[in-house]
Amino acid sequence: MQIIITDGYTLNPGDLSWETFEELGKLVIYERTPENEVAARCAGATVIITNKTPITRATIQAATGLRLIAVTATGYNIVDTVAAREKGIAVCNVPEYGTDSVAQHAFALLLETANKVGMNARSVREGDWVKSVDWCYSVAPLIELRDKILGIVGFGRIGQRTAELARAFGMRILFYGGRSRPEWAEAVSLQAVFEQADWISLHCPLRPDNQGFVDRALLSRMKKTAYLINTSRGQLINEADLAEALNHGILAGAALDVLSKEPPLESNPLLNALNCIITPHNAWSSFEARKRLMQTTFENVSAGLAGKPQNVVN
Repeated sequence: MQIIITDGYTLNPGDLSWETFEELGKLVIYERTPENEVAARCAGATVIITNKTPITRATIQAATGLRLIAVTATGYNIVDTVAAREKGIAVCNVPEYGTDSVAQHAFALLLETANKVGMNARSVREGDWVKSVDWCYSVAPLIELRDKILGIVGFGRIGQRTAELARAFGMRILFYGGRSRPEWAEAVSLQAVFEQADWISLHCPLRPDNQGFVDRALLSRMKKTAYLINTSRGQLINEADLAEALNHGILAGAALDVLSKEPPLESNPLLNALNCIITPHNAWSSFEARKRLMQTTFENVSAGLAGKPQNVVN
């Protein structure tokens, strides 16, 4: 019984423990695995645990004793689920672990665009306050959130939690997508979200039909004073269109935790776009969220080896 962890560093950079997994079988942990070594490393696996390492059809076919693939994330598009199903191999994910952490990060990005904390702090560090002729100043206008409109695209767990945070600040909530219909939020069309909102926050899963849906046409509907936030998936946005819109003042700014390719290529136009804040896809990675993620993954592996797989996505 061999459990192979293909890329353990992201989930556990050293502040958590894999010890419980050792109770289930021989544990082999790789901090990272290059794509050209995945099949060889996983050939003897009974269980493969992966975060972002692609588990392809070739890898699945090479692992003749494979019984379970556990993804330490909610998204599982890095696994060939069809190939796994054909061989009777369950693929499990962790459907909920970072709701509060991701919502908190989305709102941190929103607050940065409103209060310019980082921008003002850099100005002080660079000596601007020491040289100032006035006792106070701001490098850009600050925005009060009360009565402003937050538009949520994707009103699932994280979208709703982000909306609850915004509501505490006195914001109005519009949303598109999702089954919940709280009385304090208004369901509208996608076009209405982009036309009316002062901030738009994306919280929808990536699907074939919504890849690049935030494009030139949709961005052109935004207020020039509005901001776009994305803590979901980078592929939801046409990055060239967003960079062009930012550079031409079509919207006030963007705050992104995700890009279409990660790590990004140097040629990604958003890296040098005007008024664009980018964090390195770490909204999910609080200690608390990673601890929950590891615990549910352990439960997924235990259940799968007992013949009762849970959180199966294929």
